[in-house]
Amino acid sequence: MEFIEWYPRGYGVGFKVVSKITEAESEYQKIELYETEGFGKLLVIDGTVQLVEHGERSYHEPLVHPVMLAHPNPKKVLVIGGGDGGTLREVLEHKTVEKAIMVEIDEKVVEISMKYLKIDGGLLERALKGEEPRAELIIGDGVEYMKSHKDHFDVIIVDSTDPVGPAKLLFSEEFYRNAYEALGEKGLYITQAGSVYLFTDELLDAYKNMKKVFDRVYYFSFPVIGYASPWSFLVGVKGDVDFTKIDLDRAKDLNLQYYDPERHETLFQMPKYVRELLEGKA
Repeated sequence: MEFIEWYPRGYGVGFKVVSKITEAESEYQKIELYETEGFGKLLVIDGTVQLVEHGERSYHEPLVHPVMLAHPNPKKVLVIGGGDGGTLREVLEHKTVEKAIMVEIDEKVVEISMKYLKIDGGLLERALKGEEPRAELIIGDGVEYMKSHKDHFDVIIVDSTDPVGPAKLLFSEEFYRNAYEALGEKGLYITQAGSVYLFTDELLDAYKNMKKVFDRVYYFSFPVIGYASPWSFLVGVKGDVDFTKIDLDRAKDLNLQYYDPERHETLFQMPKYVRELLEGKA
């Protein structure tokens, strides 16, 4: 038995599957969880790989730690999406964080993650019950939540599905403007932006929309297990923050496997033709 996620142009990423653990249809999407031969549990939403248990940090670490270490003092953090709990888990690794609020629209993803996936180590359940002092989990619309909290957050992390279909709203100029207004005087915003090679047009569109809103925009890529790598990320800056520089002293407190703070500059490597497209030189 196998599971294959097909990308454009007939490119696929596949896993040998031992069994299907559970399947559910929520108000928003179809959720499946499999046991794989070599990577532990595999979470799939609407036919697309969200994570594999043994390798999920290769996504969550570059999504969270570069922006957290680049911000001079990230105290208030907003996570939009991230129902599996991996992003919130990584955010709370940072001792500067006083409050991390996670807003996930699909309660079913959270339920399945808490019951079967458990990469969060019980964090989701504690946050949902109000038993985690530094974290709060809200089941609701992250877009609406962001609109009602202007000038509030130091870092906003969007952990969403790919920039196609229903999630396209999260890559729109209007959404970025709401995010910009929700950030404080010095703020960083980050989102994943799809496969560098196979979602290039979506990456370009998201980058152009962010450039219309943020003071500066950075792009970087990272090899993520389970995705059609390299995978792209976009960072929007509000105010006086230099994303090319990070606090290596704070990095020493982190338990990292994939993202290497001492080689932060290697994040910015992009294929030449993609870089030229992003910079408008092609």
